[in-house]
Amino acid sequence: QVQLVESGGGLVQAGGSLRLSCEASGRTLSNYCMGWFRQAPGKEREFVAVISSSGGSRYYVDSVKGRFTISRDDAKNTVYLQMNSLKPEDTGLYYCAAETSGMVVTTVLGDFDSWGQGTQVTVSS
Repeated sequence: QVQLVESGGGLVQAGGSLRLSCEASGRTLSNYCMGWFRQAPGKEREFVAVISSSGGSRYYVDSVKGRFTISRDDAKNTVYLQMNSLKPEDTGLYYCAAETSGMVVTTVLGDFDSWGQGTQVTVSS
C-alpha cells in the first residue's frame, strides 16, 4: 500500500507559478506511472499530467501544455508538478495518483489505484 501526500498549493495571481509536490510512503514509486488530476467546484475530476514509471514519457492535457511540467525524483520518492503562467481556469483541488497494477503509462482516471488527499490551487484574476 502506498500513501500519497500532496503539498504546495495556495493562492496565486494570474501569471504566477506554483510547484506541487507528491511525497509517497509505504512503497517506492519507481515502478509506478504517476499522474496529476484536478477538480474544480461542480465539475468532474480531470486528467492534467502523467509521467511513466521510467520518466521517459510525459503527457499533458491540451490546456496546460507549455505551462506545466511533471517530473519525478525516485531517490526522494516524490513527484512534482511545476505550474507556470497560471490562469484562473487552473483553479481546483489537485490530486496526485499512482497506477500500481503495472501499466507503463495511462491518462485514464479509473486506472489509478492510489490517491492523495488533494491540495487546493486558487488563481485570482
